[in-house]
Amino acid sequence: MAIKDFSWKCINRHCSSIAVASMVALGCLPSAQAVEPIKIGLVTALSGPSALAGEAITRGMTVAIDEVNAAGGLLGGRQLELVRRDDEGNPAKGAIAARELIYKEKVSVIFGGLDTPVVMAIVPLANQAKTPFVVPWAAGTGITHNGAKKNFVFRVSAVDELVDISMLNYALTTFNTKKPGLVLVNNPWGESNESGLKAALDAKGMQAVGVEKIEMGAVDVVPQLTRLRAAGADTLFLVANVTPSAQVVKSLDRMGWHVPIVSHWGPPGGRFNELAGPNAKNVHFVQTYSFFGTGTSSVRDKVIAEMKKKYSNVKGPEDITPAIGVANSYDAMQLTALAIKAANSTQGDAIREGFYKVEPYQGLIKNYKSPFSETQHDALSPDDYIWAQFIGDQIRPVGASK
Repeated sequence: MAIKDFSWKCINRHCSSIAVASMVALGCLPSAQAVEPIKIGLVTALSGPSALAGEAITRGMTVAIDEVNAAGGLLGGRQLELVRRDDEGNPAKGAIAARELIYKEKVSVIFGGLDTPVVMAIVPLANQAKTPFVVPWAAGTGITHNGAKKNFVFRVSAVDELVDISMLNYALTTFNTKKPGLVLVNNPWGESNESGLKAALDAKGMQAVGVEKIEMGAVDVVPQLTRLRAAGADTLFLVANVTPSAQVVKSLDRMGWHVPIVSHWGPPGGRFNELAGPNAKNVHFVQTYSFFGTGTSSVRDKVIAEMKKKYSNVKGPEDITPAIGVANSYDAMQLTALAIKAANSTQGDAIREGFYKVEPYQGLIKNYKSPFSETQHDALSPDDYIWAQFIGDQIRPVGASK
């Protein structure tokens, strides 16, 4: 193993190689490769209305990183080190943060984050820099289906086009939906789901009675909802982040319109139940994991125990929220560690190939068996989706109210 050139007076050209080797063995000379950490970057919302979700991602990654480090690290004892940046939910800031992590911090892998528009701004940067980009939340279809000849983006999360099919099937089964109305945030995430929902409806010989767009900072969406009610909507398909989703619920309250809401997973990303009020419970939304109603497993018990040990505000599973932030990022970090191990390198191209060689791994969400391939960069499928709602301030599977 190569040793850096040191200028200590006790080491000169007359020192024998045996003496130097002895000093390394005794710990007098540090081995640069052994002590240099493997940096893992994270770009996500750490402030603003979605900060709770950003913190959940951080916590899931941290628990996984600590487990890997406690087991001896990777590549001969190198420890993983998390380096975070706040994107504030802003694509331009997310891109700047990603560049800093890639080119200044020299991260081996970058994680990010919550919002599809932010993540989509980072995708071309990661592919250009040949830095693996792991996504534990944002669901935009184009994130992993990005057209790159060499795709460096991997995801452990839901996928819009698959969620849209699940939303329709859930609405048909649960509410006997016949005339859905679409309420979509006016950004690329909303556009991604508009295409996906229309395709899902078309496959069933159905169509929406109306499509209404809402802005991120909307404070009143009564006009849009009034048009959908007049069109005869019997169910609302909602795709929006925390704040606009809450405004939909509050506007429905003002209108006195009681209509089922089947939502993507925007609501649990922050203070939705607080902002939306008592009727937050009426929104049914998709999730990839819940610490409730999933049975027991050694991984679940281990993660809960570690969360309680590390974070004073976690007394039990009810305090691990939003669960998808913790679960997706925990599994994604463990799979990333396995990819680095398989690559036996921190070089981007090698890690990319390492993801295709990941050994079977029993994760928190499921048992992963060859989760990635050249043509499949999404580790989760609709079989891994569940439906949840707010019961008080807790996110629980629908029907698991106690």
